[in-house]
Amino acid sequence: QEQLVESGGGSVQTGGSLRVSCDTSKFWYRFYRMAWFRQAPGKEREGVASINNGGSTIYADSVKGRFTISKDGGKNTLYLQMNNLKPEDSAMYYCAANGWRLLARSPPLQLDPGYYNTWGQGTRVTVSS
Repeated sequence: QEQLVESGGGSVQTGGSLRVSCDTSKFWYRFYRMAWFRQAPGKEREGVASINNGGSTIYADSVKGRFTISKDGGKNTLYLQMNNLKPEDSAMYYCAANGWRLLARSPPLQLDPGYYNTWGQGTRVTVSS
């Protein structure tokens, strides 16, 4: 059964940095798109960044230039490096994935949660002013 496990959340002051990680060792698809989402209390889940097996990436406008999504194939880990953090970045962060055994090309990137069928349990990020 596919499984994703996040880690690395925590508390940081405004302007600080954090890196959250997602263990993807139990996600066995050759073709995939993976993403980071976040959800603050009382708000809808928001797509933050996405990456596919071809290495293409997209970002939400709110995090462009501050966050970087990456995938370390050797370590089977998905990362989200977050720099210049702001209080509005405070949320539960989730990694998500959708995979295929065979595709003609890398799948298109998506920041809509409806395009993902495998989710981690989340890791909390708190940014204080």
